[in-house]
Amino acid sequence: MSHHEMIFRVFFACLLGGIMGWERERHGISTAGIRTYSAIALGSCAFGVIGQYMTPADPAHFTAQIISGIGFLGAGIMFRQGDYMSGITTAATLWATAAIGLAVAFGMYLDSLAITLLIFLLMYLPRMKWWKKISRKKVD
Repeated sequence: MSHHEMIFRVFFACLLGGIMGWERERHGISTAGIRTYSAIALGSCAFGVIGQYMTPADPAHFTAQIISGIGFLGAGIMFRQGDYMSGITTAATLWATAAIGLAVAFGMYLDSLAITLLIFLLMYLPRMKWWKKISRKKVD
């Protein structure tokens, strides 16, 4: 893989992560926004690319560390207040955004676009009228 390809992958992952963060920021849902989501995707991609470069026979070692590291980061976002939990969706979408970065790192461009679209739709779902009618959750 050329250095140009590596740089393209990191920029592409950053862009896709930014789309996720833009959706969260636009609706004021979370303090994690464009910068956080972009950094998660960019970092995951960068570590994935570095993992392929350093250990081309076994990039899974780097991948496993990214998955657990982002999980740890997500755990710090969740808060419990009585019977109510907050931050679960943000933690989950940050973790899934790491998958976008890893998919780009491994050259899975179409897959990364599909993952981005699916996460975006999941985050947008509570604002759809038909969803509000069938969901028992109270959504603003």
